[in-house]
Amino acid sequence: MQKSFYDAIKDRRSIYAISGESPVGEERIAEVVGQAIKHVPSAFNSQSARVAILFGEAHQKLWNITMETLRKIVPPKDFPQTEEKIRSFAAGYGTILYFDDTTVTEGLMQQFPLYRENFPVWAQQSNGMLQFAVWTSLEQEGLGATLQHYNPLIDEEVKKTWNLPQSWKLIAQMPFGKPTAEPDAKETLPVEQRMLQFH
Repeated sequence: MQKSFYDAIKDRRSIYAISGESPVGEERIAEVVGQAIKHVPSAFNSQSARVAILFGEAHQKLWNITMETLRKIVPPKDFPQTEEKIRSFAAGYGTILYFDDTTVTEGLMQQFPLYRENFPVWAQQSNGMLQFAVWTSLEQEGLGATLQHYNPLIDEEVKKTWNLPQSWKLIAQMPFGKPTAEPDAKETLPVEQRMLQFH
């Protein structure tokens, strides 16, 4: 039985221990990601968020790109730890890349100069909502994921490899797969310290 929405929110965590297996197929993953893209809100209904879902060889290629990019800048004595982390992401079933189409965002900045400075912020907020919606949906499907940020180091190679528009600004990478270990306990502040109510 699939988890409820609120249970999925509660259980959604950064899951680093993942395997190359999935309890659901690629079509189902694409379906839930597509539903999130379609229905997540955006300022002025701009819909500037873009995603690319990488499976199989494409997923492996992304983390090879990341590995080789980092090899050039991480000191050799520190690289084993970096390599271990990247291999843990590559061990997953796939990766979702999140982008903002800057032509949309910049177009709105020109069209509505009064709100010019807000549009990049609003685009990031909408992308964050999309990431959360997808992450929660993956949790409902029995998949574990983390959110990574190797941009802008890998941006140009990613665009070149998959022939993506230059206007697509990479925001985050989300490797996912079947969880192979439980996450550590998470401490949360009392809700009363973070929420006010007025009448």
